[in-house]
Amino acid sequence: MLIPSVLLLLLTHLNGLIWFTDFQSAQTQAQKEHKQMLLNFSGSDWCGPCIRLTREVFQSADFEQLATEELVLVRADFPRSKKNQLSKEQQQKNDALAERYNEKGSFPLTLLLDENGHVIKSWEGFPVNQANGFLKELRELTHE
Repeated sequence: MLIPSVLLLLLTHLNGLIWFTDFQSAQTQAQKEHKQMLLNFSGSDWCGPCIRLTREVFQSADFEQLATEELVLVRADFPRSKKNQLSKEQQQKNDALAERYNEKGSFPLTLLLDENGHVIKSWEGFPVNQANGFLKELRELTHE
């Protein structure tokens, strides 16, 4: 299936998974498929726990399988390096998401949302129960 070029502007790929960068588009997809959304606030080029979460959880085969079957993924990235700066439009979208879901400015912050955008569960920082515990908890929450 070919993705229209407009949608490519709303998506980013991470190890084969599609992460929406536009919340409205992600929510539309979640409602269409009756899936929950996983929203991740990241500082991809400066936040050590964010980088670790991506490497140890989001790039794992177990997460990829769970996400493909059960979730619509959304990433709100806040890079600091000049070479990684987002477009002004994307930065505004991420700022609006942070105002709504991440008032404290925590990084990383990962939220499980229902298809209407209501918070089911949130995880601040790298999961204390490590990658396997996080995936187990996420799997249980998506099957309730």
